[in-house]
Amino acid sequence: MAEKTDKIGAQFFVPDFDMKKLLGDMKLPAMPDVEAVLAAHKRNLEALTEANRAALEGAQLVARRHMEILQETMAGLSETLKDLASNQTPATRASKQAELLQKAYESAVANTKELGDLIQKSNAEAMNKLNTRFSEAMTEMKMLLEKK
Repeated sequence: MAEKTDKIGAQFFVPDFDMKKLLGDMKLPAMPDVEAVLAAHKRNLEALTEANRAALEGAQLVARRHMEILQETMAGLSETLKDLASNQTPATRASKQAELLQKAYESAVANTKELGDLIQKSNAEAMNKLNTRFSEAMTEMKMLLEKK
């Protein structure tokens, strides 16, 4: 088995192979300005960091508002239960329950819309930072290639 493997390897081994000549014949473009490339990558990372920071701040804002909504809901629920526990006729209680259900639904819809708007605003801010940097990076790359 080793003999067969050796024969296969020998087929591809060329003792007078010149890698430098092969690469020279390929006419590869000159190396770009390495410092400019590194500076561009640094700006890319800074933009990514800014976008992540904006997204994190947005997520924190959404979480805080969500907690406020939950606290408001719990306070309202406590008040509602006290209202329903009072001595009322069945018709009055049913009417009160329908009214409370309507208010709860409207509140849930408004809160969901508010949280959705906060999330959308946060995402838009983060994406704007990335889009701005992407446009700048394309301009930089074009200028870098034109120098050569």
